[in-house]
Amino acid sequence: MSRSDRLRLIGGTGSPYTQKMIAVLRYRRILYAITWGDPVAVLDQMGLEKPRPTFHPTFLFEDDNGAVQPTCDSSPIIRRLEADHAGREVIPADPALAFLDYLIEDFGDEWCTKYMFHYRWYPAEDADNAGTLLPLSMDLGLSDEELAQFKRFFSDRQINRLYVVGSNDTTAPVIDASYRRYLAAMEAHLQRQPFMLGNRPGSGDFSMYGQLTQLVGFDPTPRAITHEVSPRTVAWVDRVRDLCGLEPADADWIAVEDQPATLRALFAEIGRVYAPALLANAAAVEAQQDTWEAEIDGAPWTQKTFPYQAKCLRWIREEYAALGAADRARVDGVLDGTGCETLFNA
Repeated sequence: MSRSDRLRLIGGTGSPYTQKMIAVLRYRRILYAITWGDPVAVLDQMGLEKPRPTFHPTFLFEDDNGAVQPTCDSSPIIRRLEADHAGREVIPADPALAFLDYLIEDFGDEWCTKYMFHYRWYPAEDADNAGTLLPLSMDLGLSDEELAQFKRFFSDRQINRLYVVGSNDTTAPVIDASYRRYLAAMEAHLQRQPFMLGNRPGSGDFSMYGQLTQLVGFDPTPRAITHEVSPRTVAWVDRVRDLCGLEPADADWIAVEDQPATLRALFAEIGRVYAPALLANAAAVEAQQDTWEAEIDGAPWTQKTFPYQAKCLRWIREEYAALGAADRARVDGVLDGTGCETLFNA
């Protein structure tokens, strides 16, 4: 089989989004070949134009003429794969269920990554661990001297960027409490069903899985917390890593009306912490402010403004507005009272 018969991507083992997409490809039985490394350096070596911004994973799609188009951003890529490859879909056909899956995926990509980045670089033990292992994950052949130099450079840069995701001495207890509530919600929900929306995984499952590969499998502090609070989440991460052997059926999606009450606890956490962050960030983008401030879970929160997350809010609202009246009512039945409804009130 030639290399062109496989979907190609550039990834990093320490990248939760790389792990998210590899798990999707395995589950969907899409053949792939991966290059481990810095996508900027790899694309430069290949003489390819870099997407802006360039980050892990970068997919190398071929157009109709065989020209390679480097592409980033996991959520749109998932939807491209849904269109290009039939069967074993990760987006439910039911519009109401698909919207709930969309909201879970966005939470995983944009809020659960705060857990990951905070725990990776805020505690000293975790920062030392990441500073050593991440350079080696890109190049096992580094000399000890090169590794020490990369560790200092990479650790200093990442620790100095904690403010970007809002991690600081004031918000550290908020992030920790949110992570523990999230794990408690996962523990209760996984006891009822193996995936967020039934007996087969949606894109939201893979989104949260990607972050949890790092929180459970790479960083010492959140690993200990996860084992303490939710052993089912630890076991779930091991299972989701490779679901190519799962044989899903349409009936494996559980209807919105039949979802267990435990699902609401997950959306309650989304509404408690992520919804106010999205709203405050979008207001700051509208006002052209470099930073935003809000009260999240009873504590002051300040962080850098992200135009991309303003787009996330807009896309969530567009998905919600696109629902028919009946499906919107079904979604409201799940989300009303969780705090998520504030996303649609503006």
